Amino acid sequence: MNIPNKMRVIEISQPGGPDVLHLAERDVPEPGPGQILICVAYAGVNRPDVLQRAGSYAPPKTASDLPGLEAAGEVAAVGSGVTDWAVGDAVCALLPGGGYAEYVVTPAAHALPVPAGMDLKSAACLPETYFTVWSNVFMRGGLQAGQRFLVHGGSSGIGTTAIQLANIFGARVFATAGSDKKCKVCSQLGAERAINYRDEDFVEILQAEGGADLILDMVGGDYIPRNVKSLADDGTLVQIAFLQGPKVTLNFVQVMTRRLTITGSTLRPQSDLTKAGIAAELRDKVWPLLDAGRLAPVMDSEFDLSDAAAAHTHMEAGDHIGKIVLKVG
Repeated sequence: MNIPNKMRVIEISQPGGPDVLHLAERDVPEPGPGQILICVAYAGVNRPDVLQRAGSYAPPKTASDLPGLEAAGEVAAVGSGVTDWAVGDAVCALLPGGGYAEYVVTPAAHALPVPAGMDLKSAACLPETYFTVWSNVFMRGGLQAGQRFLVHGGSSGIGTTAIQLANIFGARVFATAGSDKKCKVCSQLGAERAINYRDEDFVEILQAEGGADLILDMVGGDYIPRNVKSLADDGTLVQIAFLQGPKVTLNFVQVMTRRLTITGSTLRPQSDLTKAGIAAELRDKVWPLLDAGRLAPVMDSEFDLSDAAAAHTHMEAGDHIGKIVLKVG
């Protein structure tokens, strides 16, 4: 593959709104030991990108300062010690950053093959959400068949992924969303009950069902005590973000007396080895389902790389259902 010296990228000029994203030119990076260089076709747009742009989610010191935590494309070069991938392989990958660019470097162990029959646009939607959901719902949360599972933001990239995975592994799925249209999508994806949080109280609904065994939440704020009330005895709350803030007053007596577990994680700061372990589980347990067409990302919209600001504006408006991608190559 003929690799140029320069590439187009989207830089964050300073912390702020979508208008601080601008097109620039940088040197193409070179893969180090254990890394691959990907010629990016599509890059996923995710909430952490928006937070990074706003100045509230700094990248790790060793990561690129460019936004973008997932991409799909072709392997353009491999670093020393890489044996699993060859130049020309179609991959999708979790990235430490740098996805809003024509080329990006990532650990080879964080890449996965593009599922059979899936195009690169759809494949670019997989890594960030599938790594997040699998590690939090199944590895950390231990969701089992027959358990009651509640996911908030059911129509988001994370939510649509969580509904499908929990459903296909036999859980009873409940989801919240902010409109009837979004709730309909949640139901179509496998939610037994889609709750429009503007009209209904998810606490009452879950309590009437016996409580949730597991809740995946990215809202935070006043949802935290409401989530605790929604849990069944011995239930688990997994927190992965705080759209309404991380601080709240909580009475821990019910946590003790009902033996509840409150946990959570963020994906980006975790070690390369941990992420490689998640990738290995996904390849073994989830990728065969994607290859068979039993799972698929829900697509919302596509923007050109040069229109990254418009993509962020669209995400922050909150009207999207599923994934937003940037067309790069």
